[in-house]
Amino acid sequence: MFLRPHPDSPSPVTRIEVEMLREAPDLLTLIYSIFGDLEGVSFPPAQASARTDDLWKHTCFEVFLGAEQGYCEYNFSPSSQWAAYRFDGHRAGMRDAPTADPSIEWRTDDGGGVLSVTLRLPPDVTGWLGLSAIIEDTNGNRSFWALAHPAGAPDFHHAACFAAELPPAG
Repeated sequence: MFLRPHPDSPSPVTRIEVEMLREAPDLLTLIYSIFGDLEGVSFPPAQASARTDDLWKHTCFEVFLGAEQGYCEYNFSPSSQWAAYRFDGHRAGMRDAPTADPSIEWRTDDGGGVLSVTLRLPPDVTGWLGLSAIIEDTNGNRSFWALAHPAGAPDFHHAACFAAELPPAG
């Protein structure tokens, strides 16, 4: 799957691809591959993996999972920090979501960068999901990438962004 940049946010990144693997009913692996002028991207430095708020203010990768009641949002930084939130509705009732620490690996090579994440899925996921990324350039500007964008300002919480389905467990 390919993420599309929001039309109002130029970026040194030219392409973001996401692969999803579901090895078990409660495990999801996401592999975000980014391409372009990575020297123009600001990547947070490596840190100990820990739950951390406000990751969206810098380069990070996200998944939104539809649930029986509301939805969940997960943020993953190349630094190895992460966040997990639960919402009752569109940006309503935000709270930390209980979850096991995800496994996060970041690497770069001449062709691009790859962030691999494995996380435990909540038991009430419905199958609909949104994939997104925020890319901060070296000047502090952010671009917003998603499977789909609603009209207007970027809003990854909007129902239009839940444009994919979980792969079957295999």
